[in-house]
Amino acid sequence: MGDFYKNYKGIIWLMAGIALGSVAGLIFGEKVKILKSIGDIFLNFLFTAVIPLVFFSISSAISGLKTSQKLGRMMVIMSLVFLSTVIIAAALTILAIKIFPIHDHAVAIPLTEKIVRIPFGDQVTRLVTTGEFYELLSRKSMLAMIIFSVLIGFAALRAGEQGNAFTKFLHSGNEVFKNVFVLIMKLAPIGLGAYFAYQVGVFGPQLFGTYAKSLGLYYGFGAFYFIVLFSLYAFVAGGFRGIQTYWKNNIIPTATAVGTCSSIATIPANLDAAKKMQIPDYIANVTIPLGATLHKDGSAISSIVKMAVVFAMFGKSFDSIDTVALAIGMTILVSIVEGGIPNGGYVGELLFISAYGFPPEALPPAMIIGTLVDPMATLLNATGDTVAGMLVTRFTEGKNWIIQKHQPQESTAQY
Repeated sequence: MGDFYKNYKGIIWLMAGIALGSVAGLIFGEKVKILKSIGDIFLNFLFTAVIPLVFFSISSAISGLKTSQKLGRMMVIMSLVFLSTVIIAAALTILAIKIFPIHDHAVAIPLTEKIVRIPFGDQVTRLVTTGEFYELLSRKSMLAMIIFSVLIGFAALRAGEQGNAFTKFLHSGNEVFKNVFVLIMKLAPIGLGAYFAYQVGVFGPQLFGTYAKSLGLYYGFGAFYFIVLFSLYAFVAGGFRGIQTYWKNNIIPTATAVGTCSSIATIPANLDAAKKMQIPDYIANVTIPLGATLHKDGSAISSIVKMAVVFAMFGKSFDSIDTVALAIGMTILVSIVEGGIPNGGYVGELLFISAYGFPPEALPPAMIIGTLVDPMATLLNATGDTVAGMLVTRFTEGKNWIIQKHQPQESTAQY
């Protein structure tokens, strides 16, 4: 019981804050408007901390790479597998939202800032670049800042020994702002609780229906993806034997992911499972640790669901081609960026809210949904790494890898 509380205490306290806020909203109605300022203070802390956090996290990670590391055939295949499964997860989620729309009867929240419709080309230009350096420090330029952080990281890497002092500064800044973010998130139960009290008090208890429908869609589709898509990936990797091998050895990683609510904590269980699946060590030892931070099918699904809910709440269409294309691109970026950052999902929410031009009021609904779906998201993120390892092995070692690996065991069993 102690371990359960330790692993889930963040979610427990956040849910307690939201529950108390909901009760306050139901009892006091619009009188709770006064609490909105508490929620605004929390959001402002987040908005100001997220820019340096992402900058130091990305630039320090790249600057710390060893110059001898090269992308071999396996690394290319691994990258393609990670990218493909995230795109499939995002695309299928969009299809699921089409079939089971969550915008029906969604509570409409009035916009406090007007969203200006601009051409797709101009939208992309504004997303990836800014005309002035100081504009990189705005949350509205997060993607441009991420690209700039990548450039800084590679520049520090290229500088070699002459850049050591700056590289140390990047690593130190990363550690400092990780802790800044952790400290701010300790205020989340109060900040989000106050915001939820305001939303329930002003917009009514029907707000619960909007969240319930989105959660039902996420957990339902998440279970489908876990059983059907992972089985399909295992089949592509090794046929029916691949399916049998995957599910036979996926029990402990599944239990670990649910019990710890952490992809990182599931790495040892995944490495042990990968060995039993006969995934070669040189593939498992790279794919599993990197997958824990870069490969997040569950986060891809939750990212699309959160976007759809926010669009519905603010009365905007989520159907146009450019909106969907940008959503998939954003999902890929979020699944990569959030891995090495504490509470990285919230950074992803800040990114898409800024990219689409939503006001700060759009962040609490996205954060609340992200918190509520976290157990299923972690399950998909963590257990998807071993099946990804099987796919990498299939395309690196050949289609008969699983037969060859099992032959010695079978021939031994005959004697």
